[in-house]
Amino acid sequence: MRPLGARHVWLSITPEPERELPRAVATLRAGGPPDPAQVELETARAEALVLRGSRRAWRRYLAEAHALASSAAEPELADARAVVEDVVHNHNNLELAL
Repeated sequence: MRPLGARHVWLSITPEPERELPRAVATLRAGGPPDPAQVELETARAEALVLRGSRRAWRRYLAEAHALASSAAEPELADARAVVEDVVHNHNNLELAL
């Protein structure tokens, strides 16, 4: 396996965002349980960023997700908010090690 260059090192941080973030972001955007199409759209966005995006674009996506979480005060969004906050917090901590 070829090592990642400095430009792509962010891709090795953690796989959780790609798995957990789309449903949480779709939930926050919908203001409640998202329909499957909304989850699929967020999944496609995250996948495109991971496969073809840049570190800057990924960080913008995380910042957008965090802004959604920060503005969501409804109790039914607490789980989605917690997922986003956890993923962003973990990402930021892991990125410090790079």
